[in-house]
Amino acid sequence: MSKKLARLATALAFAALFAILFGLIPARAEEAGRVGVDWVGNDIVVDAVQDPKVEGVTCHIAYFDRSIIDRLQQGNWFEDPSNSSLDCAQTGPISVGDIDMDKDGEEVFKERRSVILKTLVINRIYDEANDALIYLAHARELNQGSAKMSIAVVPLAGQQVDWLNGAPASKTKPIK
Repeated sequence: MSKKLARLATALAFAALFAILFGLIPARAEEAGRVGVDWVGNDIVVDAVQDPKVEGVTCHIAYFDRSIIDRLQQGNWFEDPSNSSLDCAQTGPISVGDIDMDKDGEEVFKERRSVILKTLVINRIYDEANDALIYLAHARELNQGSAKMSIAVVPLAGQQVDWLNGAPASKTKPIK
């Protein structure tokens, strides 16, 4: 049994390395701040996330980080709450790379909130009709969906935007 686990661990390590090398893993967050909220050591963490395919856009996501004392008191060692708050803004010249243009959007960031069951995710959706980037933070849970979400919009209309793969068709049509 231990040989099977060792092989599985090796395979997972190679898969993770492959994903990192070839850019298959979404953006990583950098901690921008941390605020203590109570005497047991629980914190609200604010992370900065750079959109890996849209230069000049930064999202800040805030979430609850449980302390060891709180985990001991509550008895749930392996899970943090799904709640989060999101805001995104233009932080430099915008350069849009090869983004997914369909209505389902594309995952920009994800971070585990429990050992197996829960992941905090940021998706980007391009709203072509309003020429805006929509960022949606939500929890993805294995056994049930979560209604806890937060949204932010970065308008592109009226901005100098460099479309590396060409502008969407609606932006190149002449106005009548």
